[in-house]
Amino acid sequence: MSGITKQIADFAAGTAADRIDAEAMAVMRLSLLDWLSVGIAGRDEPVSAIVRDMVAEEAGAAQATVFGGVMVPVRAAALANGTIAHALDYDDTHFANIGHPSAPVVAAALAVAEKTGADGAAFQQACLIGVECSTRIGIWLGRDHYQGGFHQTGTAGTFGAAMAVARLMGLDAAQCEMVLGLAATRASGLKSQFGTMAKPYNAGLAASNGVEAATLVARGFVANPLGLEAAQGFGPTHMGQADMSALDGLGTTWVFPQVSHKFHACCHGLHAVLEAARTLDAVDPDRIAAIRVRTHPRWMTVCNQPEPMTGLGAKFSYATVLPMHFLGHDTGALDSYTDALCADAAIQRLRKLVEVTADDSVSETGAVLEVELSDGGKMQATHDLNAPMPLAEREAKVRAKSRSLIGEDRPEEAWAAICAEAPASSIASFLTS
Repeated sequence: MSGITKQIADFAAGTAADRIDAEAMAVMRLSLLDWLSVGIAGRDEPVSAIVRDMVAEEAGAAQATVFGGVMVPVRAAALANGTIAHALDYDDTHFANIGHPSAPVVAAALAVAEKTGADGAAFQQACLIGVECSTRIGIWLGRDHYQGGFHQTGTAGTFGAAMAVARLMGLDAAQCEMVLGLAATRASGLKSQFGTMAKPYNAGLAASNGVEAATLVARGFVANPLGLEAAQGFGPTHMGQADMSALDGLGTTWVFPQVSHKFHACCHGLHAVLEAARTLDAVDPDRIAAIRVRTHPRWMTVCNQPEPMTGLGAKFSYATVLPMHFLGHDTGALDSYTDALCADAAIQRLRKLVEVTADDSVSETGAVLEVELSDGGKMQATHDLNAPMPLAEREAKVRAKSRSLIGEDRPEEAWAAICAEAPASSIASFLTS
């Protein structure tokens, strides 16, 4: 069997439009709407303003649009938009590789597509090819890569962005191999930056790196085409497991549709238990005697802050988001997570009743919830984020999320443009509003 570089390159360059899976494309379109929505909502975050101001001040050829309306060179637009789309940490996540696939890939693809005047179908196909490659390469790198401190959004995301751009540029398989090899020496992203502006910046770097690698190869740049997998390549030097099962079914089955869209404005590790809570019958919070959560051990050090006193801390706290739910706060609204909420007496009372236990038998994407009532009654629910969700239900949730983030009208206009396969320039116009 050939190595990962050749298989990914062949897939990116050789997948004909009629081999694009309809369901995978339908999910990609939802991720495009999600990407636009979280980017528009996050465009005024401090990290967004800093990066946008930097690329605007540097100026250059007005080739592509940045969230907020600035026109800058393609690489700069990819850097800024990848960062801004991840600024709120509210973009889609794929748990197979623990990364955010759309933030860097769409940023890179849209910038190049806008410059080249690509039609909507070519743009959307490039996005789907890119996120599929990103996810597959992330699985190939494996958990050791992530646990070793590397941020898959920045690392695997670079390769996905590069393949999306290579596809738009019409590069052949041999050129795509060269792009992957060159991208390998640029891919970067460290988990040590979590909790800082550098986490979303990792997504921006991935987008920019992907644009740069493909652009240079298109101009005749030569690199080691096995830079991803060679003895001193990216995988071996970055704790990659070289799990070739990551490529099973490549070209015939699609792994991207298992992506998880965020419907709560908090750490994704909290979403399973919040979804479980949604299935319970309404309960008077004054009757709650105990709230017990069983979760996978990996989340205990990620989102188990027992008594956060800031809105940001609340986004990483079982003990806060569950009281929020039972008290009627909207956990999907960005403005629900405030310092004042953490100081609220009702929140603090229920917070003391939350017990969180690590359980190896619970999947990374699952949670078990038990609510004990003052009369001795108990309510139980489980949820796994990887459980299949009907496409219609997913669409309704993503579109509702979009409306909550950016208003009633723009999401419907953007969704209509996406479904009509509007040219990339039309999609980019939403970044200015």
